[in-house]
Amino acid sequence: MALLECKNLCVGYGSKIVQENLDFSVEKGDYFFMIGENGSGKSTLMKTMLGFIKPLGGTIEYSPEWNRKSVGYLPQTSEIQKTFPATVWEIVLSGCQSNLGLFPFYRKSDRDLAMSNLARLGIQDFAKRAFKELSGGQQQRVLLARTLCAASSVLVLDEPAKGFDAEITEIMYGLVYELNKEGMTVITISHDLEAASKYGSRVLKLGKRSWEVLK
Repeated sequence: MALLECKNLCVGYGSKIVQENLDFSVEKGDYFFMIGENGSGKSTLMKTMLGFIKPLGGTIEYSPEWNRKSVGYLPQTSEIQKTFPATVWEIVLSGCQSNLGLFPFYRKSDRDLAMSNLARLGIQDFAKRAFKELSGGQQQRVLLARTLCAASSVLVLDEPAKGFDAEITEIMYGLVYELNKEGMTVITISHDLEAASKYGSRVLKLGKRSWEVLK
């Protein structure tokens, strides 16, 4: 079942077209990779799919299963975020904010979900540590756990392994692959064709005003 389907989609900023005539779908259960060189429109397309940017043309049709509570988005991490003065627990638990509604306090179910996702990513022992004291790979796990608290079924990741060495990159893609096997639909931007070939169930390759679905 298609969670979203792009038809003759044109994306860009203002009047500048970055990609056009895009026709593809993301199916429930996909590990969907968007790969391509810098400037090929990967982030622009992702932000358009998330509704942050309006399409310049064409349409995106969404399944009812694609909604605010089902989708969690992990953008690229800034240098400021890496030194954020909070504990791991506080950051992960904050991912439950969208569940609060008019209720002003975290509930037991929110705390249980945060702890479950810490354990899911093997970082439960870091809960009381300051986020800024962790390594880059550990920080990314924390942010991924936070995103899982906000997502019931879809993860959207913007270059989750950017800046890491080969070992940490493999670990990160492996973690996300396991989440996908557990039932999460994953959409991720990457420069890593090898990872896309190894883990991706579907791969969209973007070039300069060109695109193709590799599998």
